[in-house]
Amino acid sequence: MRTSAPLLRVRDLSITHADAVHPSPSDVDFDIHPGEVVLLLGPSGSGKSTLTLALNGLIPHAVPATMTGTVEAGGLRTSDAHTATLSTRVAMVFQDPDAQIVTGTLYDEVAFGPENLLLSLDEVRARTEESLRRVGLWERRRENPDRLSGGGRQRLAIACALAMGSPLIVLDEPTANLDPQGIDDVYAALSDVVAAGDRAILLVEHNLDAAMGFVTRTIVLDRAGRLAFDGPPAEVIRSHTPELLEMGVWLPAATLAALRMQDAGTLPHDVLPLTPDELAAAVAAVAAGQPRDAQPQGAASRAQPQAVTPQAEHPPAPTPPAPPAPPAPIISARGLTVRRHRSEILHGIDLDIEPGTLTAIVGTNGAGKTTLLQSLAGVVPPPRHQVSVDGMDPGSASPRELAARIGFVFQNPEHQFIAHTVFDELAHGLRLRRTPDAEVRERVDSMLARFGLEAKADVHPFLLSGGEKRRLSVGTALITRPRVLALDEPTFGQDRARASELLALLHDLRDEGTTILIVTHDLQLVAEHASHTIVLRDGRVHAADRTAVLFRAERAFVEAGLRLPLLQRVLAAAGRPVA
Repeated sequence: MRTSAPLLRVRDLSITHADAVHPSPSDVDFDIHPGEVVLLLGPSGSGKSTLTLALNGLIPHAVPATMTGTVEAGGLRTSDAHTATLSTRVAMVFQDPDAQIVTGTLYDEVAFGPENLLLSLDEVRARTEESLRRVGLWERRRENPDRLSGGGRQRLAIACALAMGSPLIVLDEPTANLDPQGIDDVYAALSDVVAAGDRAILLVEHNLDAAMGFVTRTIVLDRAGRLAFDGPPAEVIRSHTPELLEMGVWLPAATLAALRMQDAGTLPHDVLPLTPDELAAAVAAVAAGQPRDAQPQGAASRAQPQAVTPQAEHPPAPTPPAPPAPPAPIISARGLTVRRHRSEILHGIDLDIEPGTLTAIVGTNGAGKTTLLQSLAGVVPPPRHQVSVDGMDPGSASPRELAARIGFVFQNPEHQFIAHTVFDELAHGLRLRRTPDAEVRERVDSMLARFGLEAKADVHPFLLSGGEKRRLSVGTALITRPRVLALDEPTFGQDRARASELLALLHDLRDEGTTILIVTHDLQLVAEHASHTIVLRDGRVHAADRTAVLFRAERAFVEAGLRLPLLQRVLAAAGRPVA
């Protein structure tokens, strides 16, 4: 029996956005008590982000939406209390950190909230320093937030939430743009926050591998925004795996790998691990049950020489065929150097990208990944004569020339939306090229269906869910059928089903000859989908090769401050394929 009052009480909550037909979430009930870390799961469009906005009063006070039911935070009804007052009960970290950064230095940003609470100067200083240190940004406290990478700004937003001292912290995709060390730092800081037992966390997260050892409870919304499951994470995932897969929500990578191994008959069906360590133990148990002389499939062929007849004991070595000449690169950079605010971000980069490849650009936060992608695509015009894309110099090309050759998808989808409806957003690029109206209608309708946005055709892009915005941004880049497609964190905000659909689409485009560049922190995605990988370190190319070659050893990644996913290492050690 719980003896403490809940920090949050939600009863019969339904929220309907402007122009939406159905509420999402719909008729939701739950409480959150001190000491809990609650993971909120659900497919894209189920209302996860909308629900978080209602917990601190932004809905209905600031965001246009119809809300029924009640939300009480610290005993205050959010529909009645001022949002400034509610901020002392619920601290919020948005999916887009730029939506909450308002000052000129990191220190001022974190101090802003406590100052508005009229705390003493000593208390403001103490909270600011402690919060910045927890997320690894104290040494950069005098810098402008604009100089941080996307992941750095996300850590700054988390520091601001920590400094408020609110009993409940709500985080929407807090690790989406962080490198592995940044993810560890964030969860270490959040673990410290809840360790005392008087605070709680509600977490919307797709990176379940990082979260599984941290969360104490899982709430799942279905596609209609209704509460489907609520309970301990292991119980919810193990008891409802088929339903969760059908919904398309993310599951831990170890769980998905185990399901593939079960389908292949290499792992018992009574075992469903949730973490890489559990999967390693299950694989080891299966191996221990094999006969002593049993070997993994393929081991015999590697260990035993082939029998040869006396006549063929020393056959002459055949002359190997000459390797085919590599195709001319579709993208080249020579001495690419990019500066921002008097700081040099990229330092003399040389690289070639072959046509028809899917190349991943990886590195720690601040390594220059997004800057490199934007420079190659001409979004940030590089110095002239340093980059060539399909015979064009992005440093001097017109916007129309760029759009004809390169489709670009920003890390923040809202940065590229210009129209008032989803349909017009998709149609814009085609209309600029004077495509006939009938063809515009046909291609837009096809793209709407491909990305599950048919019901949103007349909705304003800013009113879509985070996952829907991402799908729309990809659709707008694809609809003109460019030869090169560049995407910054393409799976951010997507549920598992939509992310899989997007990756399948990228593979189809590659098969059709499109060259694809992606920036991502997800090395599991890189291992499974990228043909080539570029590893950046401090604004320089540290390593570049075929992905399979780079992943045979960790050295290039470790030297760049990265590490291979634990699941990748566990399965590689067991001689099992990851995909």
